[in-house]
Amino acid sequence: MSHISQPALDLLSRRGFMAHAGSGLGAIALASLLAEDGLLAANNAGQDGASQANQLEIDPANPYAARDPHFKAAAKNVLVIFVSGALSHVDTFDHKPELFKYDGQPMPGSGELVTFQGENGNLTRPIRDFKPRGECGKMTSDLLPHLGDLADDFCFIHSLTGKTNTHGPGETYMSTGFVVEGFPSMGAWTSYALGSENNDLPAFVAIPDPRGLPQAAGNNWASGFLPAAFQGTAFNSTERIRYLTPPEAISKSEDAATLAFLQRQNERHLEQFPGDTQLAARIASYELAARMQQSIPDVVGLDAEPQHVLQAYGADSQNTIKAAYAKNCILARRLIERGVRFVQLFNGAYAMGEGVGNWDGHREIAKQYPGHAEILDQPTAALIKDMKERGLLEDTLVVFCTEFGRMPTFQKGASGRDHNPSGFTAMLAGAGVKAPFSYGATDSFGWKAAENVCTVHDFHATILHLLGLNHERLTFYHNGTQRRLTDVHGHVLHDVLA
Repeated sequence: MSHISQPALDLLSRRGFMAHAGSGLGAIALASLLAEDGLLAANNAGQDGASQANQLEIDPANPYAARDPHFKAAAKNVLVIFVSGALSHVDTFDHKPELFKYDGQPMPGSGELVTFQGENGNLTRPIRDFKPRGECGKMTSDLLPHLGDLADDFCFIHSLTGKTNTHGPGETYMSTGFVVEGFPSMGAWTSYALGSENNDLPAFVAIPDPRGLPQAAGNNWASGFLPAAFQGTAFNSTERIRYLTPPEAISKSEDAATLAFLQRQNERHLEQFPGDTQLAARIASYELAARMQQSIPDVVGLDAEPQHVLQAYGADSQNTIKAAYAKNCILARRLIERGVRFVQLFNGAYAMGEGVGNWDGHREIAKQYPGHAEILDQPTAALIKDMKERGLLEDTLVVFCTEFGRMPTFQKGASGRDHNPSGFTAMLAGAGVKAPFSYGATDSFGWKAAENVCTVHDFHATILHLLGLNHERLTFYHNGTQRRLTDVHGHVLHDVLA
């Protein structure tokens, strides 16, 4: 017996065996729970000691192949409704009775407050009254009554904070987690992590407003340093994808023969250089473009939509901008129905100037906002309601956001509100979200986040969590750093999860 080690001798005793078995089973159970939440540490490292454990292995020939999340996901798809121009929370979804009570008086504690465009004047009540909506009785503004009527479906996050009070960087921050350009958007991160369930459409589609692009334009759907395959493909109901169809002078047979010849040449080249991932990626891009020639006309063609659906969205409106935006909303639903992983729908554009085609209400907010509300309200509410009736919200997370909020005061010498990144509202709905629910709060006047203060990084971490992704594990090694959507910040807002 002398050649048997002491640990082995311990196992020969009944008491020792039971003790080790009990602790071992506990360790196995703990490992299983950690694995489900994606929290097991990785132990392999790449070049120069930099951890490559979280780097995804993407097949260049099939970059959109569906991939498993880190843990069981509540949502499979994401629809982001991005209201460009900084929608005023105090005039829409953040009810502040004190603003009505102290209308026209100086804001306590503000002193000589100077914000983005200069000095501020007195507190100014919301431009429309608030009233309780839904069974939950959530107080929302008469400015957006259709969206207010969906209060029972929303989780309102009232304590978001930003890092900038400038529109372009603010949009970039909301879409990418950074105020500077060059970083991947949340749609790019999502399609990189999860791929797509539709081989004939892009994994990530951006739908610009019919009036033009948001101020940060393509930064909102850029792939940054991720492979270019994961950038968003931008088109809408009026501006289709360019060069999708061959010129009229080229027949279908000639076009097919040309594509077949190109494919043969590419395959021969790959046989000679099997490790050429750039060529494999280019071939995959060409093949997707060829399939999109068939799939895009189907998805953007709204002729098959019943008249009652068009009317519900407002696609038959005499307001041509509202009608076009309504068609964009229908397009967003059709893309989600077809398994597109991430759809980013924009309301508001900057081609027309400050506050004209967007929610940048500096000058005459009471005159400008009702026109913007007419365009946004009915179509967006119809989109969410339609998705719910079709069962799409069971697998889809809806995100309603803007780049920052606006001040509870009017600007000095103007009839509008200045930029306010210190506290604003966003909403979540759909898969995995607690609703009706309100999380966090701004102060008595809606100036600063005061309760359960959260950042855009927290917001992003929560979105990724609902997709089954651990925001700390979803990384990409770039210029010596493991980059991620949430930078080095972010906490999941567990209170908003169903």
